[in-house]
Amino acid sequence: MADQKSQTLRASDAGPPKFELPSLPYGLDALIPVLSAETLTIHYGKHHARYVETLNQLLVSENYATETLESVVRTAHATNAQKLFNNAAQAWNHAFFWESMSPIQSRPGCSLADAINTSFGGLEALGERFITEGTGHFASGWVWLVVRERKLDVISTHDAGCPILEDGLTPLLACDVWEHAYYIDYRQNRAQWLMLWWEKLANWTFAQTQYDTVLNHGEPWCYPASRPHIK
Repeated sequence: MADQKSQTLRASDAGPPKFELPSLPYGLDALIPVLSAETLTIHYGKHHARYVETLNQLLVSENYATETLESVVRTAHATNAQKLFNNAAQAWNHAFFWESMSPIQSRPGCSLADAINTSFGGLEALGERFITEGTGHFASGWVWLVVRERKLDVISTHDAGCPILEDGLTPLLACDVWEHAYYIDYRQNRAQWLMLWWEKLANWTFAQTQYDTVLNHGEPWCYPASRPHIK
């Protein structure tokens, strides 16, 4: 008991980590014409940055000691710390979303293409399923391509819902269907946003890498660790 208590105190004394806003994998104007620089500037520089800022404030105020953002998301959800969960999960979801897009169009690799054919009957059918799921999702949230026990599926989550909460579920791609993600460029036309996102921006190189970690029992994408601060 004494050892456990001392470990808790050491964790507390060490203080919570300061999570940073990760850099975008591309320039603010790289996704034109699907996404404008104005949308990325506001979505990344305002919305995502605010989630990270609020997350760090909550970690300090609640004296929360942890090592990774993934552990914060899971622990906050398990303990019903709703405000902490919302900001931690949204920080994670957005960082994964940026990785899910690329200005360079790609195709699924052989193993992922085979899995898509097995689960959906082909990439076109998967696209229809993905767009339908996102368009039909009520209110704010996310649409995901995921793999569970090597079988692909399309799911949506509400608000800050995050697929890493489910054991054995690995996200491959994510598209943001919160209105602020697309309203400047598409107004209320979520279906057009999803269609163009799927056709022009979906990062199949990233999805293949995620899928490979499942096949090889590797470590999937994690939120970037903070860089050490030099005093």
